[in-house]
Amino acid sequence: MRIISGIYKRRKIIAPKNLPVRPTTDMAKESLFNILNNLFYFDQVTVLDLFAGTGNISYEFASRGTEQITCVDQDYGCIKFINQTAQSFDMPIQTIKSDVFKFLEKATLQANIIFADPPYNLPDAQFAKIPELVFQNNFLIEGGILIIEHSKHTDLSNLDHYAYSKSYGGNMFSFFEAS
Repeated sequence: MRIISGIYKRRKIIAPKNLPVRPTTDMAKESLFNILNNLFYFDQVTVLDLFAGTGNISYEFASRGTEQITCVDQDYGCIKFINQTAQSFDMPIQTIKSDVFKFLEKATLQANIIFADPPYNLPDAQFAKIPELVFQNNFLIEGGILIIEHSKHTDLSNLDHYAYSKSYGGNMFSFFEAS
């Protein structure tokens, strides 16, 4: 994986092969950040990265100037890798080792952008629980968005706060906004 833009542009990050992850492709990531670039100033937002995996999305935000980034993942190896990478690049990324659903039930953090990249084989009811908990527990700052990455075989358009989706190959990003 590589960082596409910002101060760390073109830097390659090689994750250990034993991590239980499926990093967002460069093409999908570039398309996502083209959308976000038209909505936000990256140096003025806070980001919450759920199911953070390798930290791929968080590194891109940090490279583009975001100074408040929190990654949540339940896998110790992923959290360790994100911490090591963030430290080596001097990125402002904080990590929380937790089951994302338990985190969303208890935490009081707020962010402008919440990105969730759960396993593609997550049951539909669990996908639905992500926006439910985010909006129920007021995680988004006014004007913020929740983005859920999923396969094109998962349809989230019937969920509350759904705004629109964008498809890139086999990847989809569904955007949710406060009504």
